Amino acid sequence: MGCESKPKIPLAVRDTILEPEAELTFSVVSIWEIAIKQSQGRRDFDFDTADLRAGLLGAGYSELPVLGVHGVAVATIPMLHRDPFDRILLAQAMVEGLELWTVDTQLARYPGRIRVF
Repeated sequence: MGCESKPKIPLAVRDTILEPEAELTFSVVSIWEIAIKQSQGRRDFDFDTADLRAGLLGAGYSELPVLGVHGVAVATIPMLHRDPFDRILLAQAMVEGLELWTVDTQLARYPGRIRVF
């Protein structure tokens, strides 16, 4: 039997999340992407999306829906990155004035508030 390692949240990110004044938001796009990857049989996404969503809401996160203005904003983003999920997340962050947190260094090539960890 192999030992599965779970991704660890960097200490600086964890500390920021735990700050009492932190206003945390998750996009429905992330839940959607996870659900799609689960339906494709990806073992690295073997958890319940309903539990994830409930846990985020229970922890005080705000849920950001996809709006038409987010879709329109995608058209203004240069094609530096082709992943449609990441592009809509970037558009949402830009439109809503949010900082986008990611592990994807390709997204850091875009202007705006993007934190790569």
